[in-house]
Amino acid sequence: MKIAVVTDSTSYIPKHIREDLHIHMIPLCVVINSETYREEVDISAADFYEEVRNGTKLPTTTQPPIGEFEALYSKLAKEYDAIISIHLSSGISGTFQGAVAAGDMTENAKVFAYDSEISCMPQGFYVLEAAVMAKAGKTPEEIIARLDELKASMRAYFMVDDLTHLQRGGRLSSAQAIIGSLLNIKPLLHFENKVIVPFEKIRTRKKAMKRVADLLGEDVEKGHRLQATIIHANRVQDAAEWKAELEQLYPTVDFNISYFGPVIGTHLGEGAMGLGWTIRL
Repeated sequence: MKIAVVTDSTSYIPKHIREDLHIHMIPLCVVINSETYREEVDISAADFYEEVRNGTKLPTTTQPPIGEFEALYSKLAKEYDAIISIHLSSGISGTFQGAVAAGDMTENAKVFAYDSEISCMPQGFYVLEAAVMAKAGKTPEEIIARLDELKASMRAYFMVDDLTHLQRGGRLSSAQAIIGSLLNIKPLLHFENKVIVPFEKIRTRKKAMKRVADLLGEDVEKGHRLQATIIHANRVQDAAEWKAELEQLYPTVDFNISYFGPVIGTHLGEGAMGLGWTIRL
């Protein structure tokens, strides 16, 4: 059985890795000053943050039209027997629902739409695992079961520099944003029931990063083999330094560095940092 793996742009898997593993990607879009850009296609993360810094209006985002899913699935159905389509959390975007709807209309190949219930490289962990398993000849059912195993151990925490984006998106009230900014509070966020919610309120960025590192350490102490990703919003040097620190603390963990691209960066803002991890199976 030939299985195709599809994801959306918010998994932020580098293009060369997608090409090596034959991963197909459907982009979400970001709208800046009335111009629409497909992330990972028309605009890079670095260019996005530069545009936002120099612009007067905060950007907005849009999910892919169902027609784009239909067109890709129909094309893949000519070559593949099944399609596993893995997307960002249905609690923050309608992208997954679009994949489900398009899958129901696809002939000659069965579409398995999968809600990662998360985003960014933690979402990418599912995609990479599915691609490796598909290449190894595993069945769709075996792949989905493995993704569910990953989900049971998936953790991800984010902190932001600027509360404005969270306030505009309804994550914080205006009063919370004003008070938080004055007190230098760094909300620690995570996904719960498919949506982004506050985990803890911490006074400084340094303390927030230490708290996340301690949470990772709790899982390391359980004896699991873990893979982890450091995620940054245009903070390359900070991410590299944090990676070096974490590798010293937890040498058994396989770390990489990823980023918050335009769509997720729209909601978190430049300077955001995150850490996500799951078991290595």
